[in-house]
Amino acid sequence: MLLAEIAAAVDDVTSTSSRTAKTERLAQTLRDASADEIPVVVAYLAGELRQRRTGIGWRSMADPPAPASAPSLTVADVDAAFEAAQAVAGQGSQAGRRQLVTDLLSRATEAEQHLLTALVGGELRQGAARGVLTDAVARAAGVPLAVVRRAVTLSGDLAEVASAALTAQDAAAAEQVLSGFGLTVGRPLSPMLAQSAPTMEAALERTGPASVEWKLDGIRVQVHATAGRVSVWTRTLDEITERVPEVVAAVQALGAGDLVADGEVIALDGPDLHTARPLPFQETASRVATRTAKGTTPLTTVLFDVLHADGEDLLDEPYERRRGVLERIAPALAVPAVRADGQAFFDDALARGHEGVVVKALDAPYAMGRRGAAWVKVKRRTTFDLVVLAAEWGHGRRTGKLSNLHLGARDPDGAYGPPGGFVMLGKTFKGMTDELLAWQTKALNERAVHSTTWRVDVRPELVVEIAVDGVQSSPRYPAGMALRFARVLRYRPDKRAHEADTVAAVREFHEGNR
Repeated sequence: MLLAEIAAAVDDVTSTSSRTAKTERLAQTLRDASADEIPVVVAYLAGELRQRRTGIGWRSMADPPAPASAPSLTVADVDAAFEAAQAVAGQGSQAGRRQLVTDLLSRATEAEQHLLTALVGGELRQGAARGVLTDAVARAAGVPLAVVRRAVTLSGDLAEVASAALTAQDAAAAEQVLSGFGLTVGRPLSPMLAQSAPTMEAALERTGPASVEWKLDGIRVQVHATAGRVSVWTRTLDEITERVPEVVAAVQALGAGDLVADGEVIALDGPDLHTARPLPFQETASRVATRTAKGTTPLTTVLFDVLHADGEDLLDEPYERRRGVLERIAPALAVPAVRADGQAFFDDALARGHEGVVVKALDAPYAMGRRGAAWVKVKRRTTFDLVVLAAEWGHGRRTGKLSNLHLGARDPDGAYGPPGGFVMLGKTFKGMTDELLAWQTKALNERAVHSTTWRVDVRPELVVEIAVDGVQSSPRYPAGMALRFARVLRYRPDKRAHEADTVAAVREFHEGNR
């Protein structure tokens, strides 16, 4: 299969808001893939590379060579190139990967270059969410959607399920194969995800009677224990057991037998979860990324769900029962929760330095791999008025629109450059409607000072109100800080650039929330 076929499918999916049309278009693409190509095609349609770490960043894709005039790249060619990039190591590895990128992009058409850049940058927003892609697998294989969903959530691997379904002899055989997928202690599952709500009231309207729990700013983990052996995976199903010996020790101390639990690890400024305050998120992230835990920041293990205990699968049990099992077998590790006065609990969670709360419907089963209304998170919202410094051209549905904004804060004292300049703190493409994208593209082009095929630098005139979940230390930007989960709320035509927030104001917030 040519990569151009994937690019065309992405464009087609982008151009329609109909879920049915998206599903059918993706299903047709899956039917056209060979058995060997299915895992790669599924990954690309999901906006991902199969390779976890290629050593190739978005900067490597920023200035591509002239595009090819006609498509010739196959998905196998591209997958092999990224596989080769992942294997490059040692002296000269950076130059080696750069050459691989150049060779790959020189063989790609303009549409394929856009697709590759989006895949590398993790910014493919074509409207084919994983749920739609799951629907497409069911459609392509001719099996009930519920069967596919359950197989995906139990295996944690959509590509594996797609391969099993689409290479079966017929629909009946595919359903039989997928029905054989089950929970296996020691094999991670796709985690249940939460929607967002702006207030406690809005969250409870969705869930009904609920448990309200602290939302910690840590790293999601899934813990499996059997025969005394504990294994730990991240939300993306990467195993990190050797990096988190505290989790292993905490779970082994439970003496609970076979266990599959969902939870979080977090770095705190003390040993007691109930009295300690969280350290900056990057300290937790850095600690989990460290290959050895010796001499590093200790982690606290917190559990908030149980999927299997003592030989019994609990996935289909209501959350109220799963919470009861958690409190019985791991009371010291259970995340704090209440079932009344959720607003006061939310305020208290914020006062303790946590992100907010998660509101969980008591009657809901564990919806693996799905972001349903049974779990709803409510977090603190912090906003800054920042200035747009540049914008990147969008991909997929946003092709032809200036999308990814480069955001800067004022530097009146010239701490990071000429006095009165602006310092970049991060980027975002989130929170933009089609109408805003159209207006933004026109307004930014009118202020352009330099343009490439990748981005447009603009006069720093437009002020935009940005909501963030926080600010973290980052060596990537001049001020040593970066916005976390930034999203556009609105442009501020009532403000001039000299009225935007300063780097000092952002730093004050950052320092106050460490």
